[in-house]
Amino acid sequence: MLKIRTVCGNGIGSSLMCANKVKQICDKHGIQADVASIDFSNAASEKADLYVTIQEMAVDLEANGLRAVAIRSYVSGPKIEEDILPTLQELANK
Repeated sequence: MLKIRTVCGNGIGSSLMCANKVKQICDKHGIQADVASIDFSNAASEKADLYVTIQEMAVDLEANGLRAVAIRSYVSGPKIEEDILPTLQELANK
């Protein structure tokens, strides 16, 4: 099971909406995942297989050696799916 964390500044607004969309995408594609939201300042301490966030935060997370994927929107399901599906499928097939 993949551990996925969606990340925004406070971990309660945008990332919570995104977590719901990511869970739906995982379910749709048969990918088992534990998906939850977290604030940026605590993201590195929450060991996960993948962090989903906006470009600026993704760069910072990757600079710390974490696997991150940048999304264009926290709320648009189709855009999120386009942005993360290849990475989800790669991780699920490992």
